Amino acid sequence: LLRVLSGLMRPTKGQILINGINMTKQGDFPNNIGVLIEYPGFVPDYTGFKNLKLLSKIQSKISDNDIKKAIESVGLNPDDKKKYKKYSLGMKQRLGIAQAIMEDQQIIMLDEPTNALDRETVKVVENLLFKLKAEGKTILIASHDSETLHTVSDKIFDIDCGRIVGESERNVN
Repeated sequence: LLRVLSGLMRPTKGQILINGINMTKQGDFPNNIGVLIEYPGFVPDYTGFKNLKLLSKIQSKISDNDIKKAIESVGLNPDDKKKYKKYSLGMKQRLGIAQAIMEDQQIIMLDEPTNALDRETVKVVENLLFKLKAEGKTILIASHDSETLHTVSDKIFDIDCGRIVGESERNVN
């Protein structure tokens, strides 16, 4: 689902509308969407900052300060000289989340964002999601972490074999 919504795959049928634009006909990646799908992949011999700096050059719309803020927002140190290949799984996951939010995207899609995170860092991520939501961002999370989903979600869809088999709504402030 996230691959189709982010433009990495085309749907076999139907259409996808994002902000009124038919993404199935556009033939391009959607604008203003931040995505973390599966395991984040970065250049192993670069620092976290250098990896995000490299990615930021694709659109050239954010500053070094914006990158540093995104890294700090997930509890990492933007000045850390440790190479990505030396990062723990949790640090890699947090850098992936920073990448997904660094360009102030309006739609953020996260696949298992709490994977490999300790409980304290899960709270950091949950607080970040609340902040982003308060800024008016749309956040789509695919996760097996029902505790986090029930904490941060307004609406939860249960999907089995690609079909919605349940739905619940919450009023989260």
